[in-house]
Amino acid sequence: MATKDIEDRVRNWLSGEGLEIKERDDPRADFHFLVRYPPTKHGHLFNVLSPKERNLLVISSVTQVDAGQQDEMNKHANTDPEGWEEWLHDTRLQLTRAHVDWVLHVGHGEQKPGPLQAFNLSMPTWFDGVTQNEVMQTLRRLWLSKLSLIHEIKFSYGPGVGKPGPVDDWAKGGPKPVTDSTPSTKEVETDETGGFGTGFDPSDWV
Repeated sequence: MATKDIEDRVRNWLSGEGLEIKERDDPRADFHFLVRYPPTKHGHLFNVLSPKERNLLVISSVTQVDAGQQDEMNKHANTDPEGWEEWLHDTRLQLTRAHVDWVLHVGHGEQKPGPLQAFNLSMPTWFDGVTQNEVMQTLRRLWLSKLSLIHEIKFSYGPGVGKPGPVDDWAKGGPKPVTDSTPSTKEVETDETGGFGTGFDPSDWV
């Protein structure tokens, strides 16, 4: 199926479900949409894109962890380093069992990992498997996986202070990913100022 056909179909499916769609300039993609899902004020921002020279649709979402929650994680790492390592380990297993692709941005602490600063969840679908059901179920699975981790962070490290914390990996330079920040607030705030992120490499999707 041609990329343009996929683009038109995906756009129609998303708009037909009442989702807010914004087009994004992305030199590495044939098309790149920003989509809010679910279509409510509590919806999160998702990237829906097709990397150039790939018969592939990628849906992803990045969440930045609250500064207050990061402080509590640092306290945990300092007072109980083994317990903190176990929490990170369990988080990785939880995401793997959710059958989503994931990247955890963990702070660069000295001799021990720092706090969880952000996380990126994504799923690829190759063009021969792109259907309306697959696209919507992918959004739903990623959304529920995000909620699961957000609730776990709130339960373990409190509600936060309503302000996104730092992300060491992004401070190195390059465009900042489009993120959902401060997941602890009642209404999720989003940052649409940056690109998809320097860490994204379409060749990783094999």
